[in-house]
Amino acid sequence: MDLKSEVGKNIQRIRKERKITQEELAKLINVETISMSKIETGKSYPTSENLSKIAQILNVEPYELFIFESSKNIDDLKLEIINSIQNIKDDRKKLIKILNAIKSL
Repeated sequence: MDLKSEVGKNIQRIRKERKITQEELAKLINVETISMSKIETGKSYPTSENLSKIAQILNVEPYELFIFESSKNIDDLKLEIINSIQNIKDDRKKLIKILNAIKSL
C-alpha cells in the first residue's frame, strides 16, 4: 500500500462527495491546482498544515483521510453503499446504472 496514493484517493473521493472542484480546494488551502492534482494522484504529500486545512474544508477529522477501503469491515462497506445510494435520491439514470452494475457482479 502506498500511503501517499491512498491519502490522495481519499481526499479526491471526499472532495467529490462534497461537490468541491479541485481548483476550489486548491484555492481554499492556498496552493496551485497542479499541486492539488499531485496530492490527489499520490505524486506528492500535503504538508501537515495543508492536510489539516484539507480536513477542515472537507469537514472530516484528519484521521479519516487515513481510513482506506482495504481496512473497512463488511458492515462499514455495506453502510457506505447504502448511504451512497441514498445520496443519489431520485436520479433514475444513476440508479439504473447502479442496478446494472450490481447485476453484473
